[in-house]
Amino acid sequence: MSETDHARALPDAPPILSDVPGSFTWRVLHDRHPAIIKQVSGAVPYPPRIRRALAQLAQDAVSGVVEPLPADAHDAADWARWSAPYLGMTWYDVPFLWSENYFYRRLLEAVEYFRPGPWRGLDPFTPQKSAELADPALDADLAALADLATRPAEEQLTAAVDAALWGNRADLATRVSDPDAEHRKQASDLVADDSPVLRRMLAPGTGGTVCLVADNAGRELMPDLVLVDVLLRNGLADRVELHLKPQPYFVSDAMLHDLLSCLRRLADAEPALRERLWTALDDGSLEVVTDPFYCEPLSYHDLPGELAARFRAAKLTIVKGDLNYRRLVGDRHWPAHTPFDAVTAYFPGAVAALRTLKSEVLVGAPDVGALDAAGIGWRLDGTHGLIQVRV
Repeated sequence: MSETDHARALPDAPPILSDVPGSFTWRVLHDRHPAIIKQVSGAVPYPPRIRRALAQLAQDAVSGVVEPLPADAHDAADWARWSAPYLGMTWYDVPFLWSENYFYRRLLEAVEYFRPGPWRGLDPFTPQKSAELADPALDADLAALADLATRPAEEQLTAAVDAALWGNRADLATRVSDPDAEHRKQASDLVADDSPVLRRMLAPGTGGTVCLVADNAGRELMPDLVLVDVLLRNGLADRVELHLKPQPYFVSDAMLHDLLSCLRRLADAEPALRERLWTALDDGSLEVVTDPFYCEPLSYHDLPGELAARFRAAKLTIVKGDLNYRRLVGDRHWPAHTPFDAVTAYFPGAVAALRTLKSEVLVGAPDVGALDAAGIGWRLDGTHGLIQVRV
C-alpha cells in the first residue's frame, strides 16, 4: 500500500484536548503543572522576580487563557506562528500536546533560562535529575545488566531492548503528581510486540546507522546507553546517533549534560561500559544530535529537513517513550485497532517505537477491548508497554 493509500485508510481522529474536568489530561494541566512549579520553586533559590513569574504561570495555566510570549523572547516569532490559532482560548480547549509544550516553554521563560544574567542556562530540573541519578538503587539496575557482554548477541539485544523499554516506567513528571507510580505493582504486558521484526533489522553483522531518539534522563537514559553499547559492540550497527533535547523539557527529558552525568555515574558503577561509550563518542561511532525541533509543539509530520534526512539515511530510527510516541503517531483519539504502519507511513525511514504507556493515545493494538472496558487507567499507569516497528 502506498503512503497515499495509507493516509486514505486512516479514520478521522480528533486531537486530544483537556476540556473534560477530572480527565487525565485535565488533571495534568490543573494539578500536575502547578505541582511541578511548586517543586521547581522549592529546589532552586530563585530571586523574588522569578518566584513571582512562576506563581503567575501557575495561575495562568490553570485559570487563564493562552497569551503570547514576550515580544523580545528569542523565539517569539516562531511561537507567535504556532500560537496564532489558540490565543485567547483556555489552556484546556487547545490540543493537549500543544498546551503541554507551551507550559514548559513558559516555565523556561519564567526562570529566565534564555535571558542574559546569572540564571541563564540553568536547568530548573537539575535537582530532581541529580537525586535520581544518585539513588543507590541504580547500582542494582546496572549490576543486573553487567553480564550482558558474556551472552550471545541475540540475548544481549533482547535484554537491552527490554531494559530500554521498561527502564523508567514512572518518569519524574509523573511522580510529581503520582508519587506511588513507580512502586505500583507492574505487569510486563506488551499490547503490541514487533520484537521479531526488530531483531531481524538489528541482526549481527548488518551494520548501518541506528538513530535512537531518547526520552528521559537518569534511570531511563542508562539502559538506553546499554542498548547503544550492545548495538555497537555486536556489529548490529556501525554507528549510533543519540538524539537528545537541546534544552530542559518535560522535567526529566535527557539533554547533553544528562548524558555526561550518566557517564560520570558509570565511571564508578560500570567503568568498562563507560570506557566503551567514551571511546565511541571519541571515534564518532556514537554521535550526539540535538535539534530545536525536539522542543517545539509539533508532531513528527513536521520534521525539519536535516532531521528527516538523518532518519531517511538510517537503517532504523528508534523512538523512546510516551511523548515521542505521541509525536510520532499524532496525539489523537485513534481507535486502538488503527494500523501503526498506516499512521507512520509519512515517516521518512524505518521506525520503531519502544514505549511504556503513560497517556491514552494508542494505535496498532486491536486486542485491548477487554482492558478498555475497565477504563483507561491501564493506558496511564506504566503497567503496559509496546514494541512497534514499521519497516
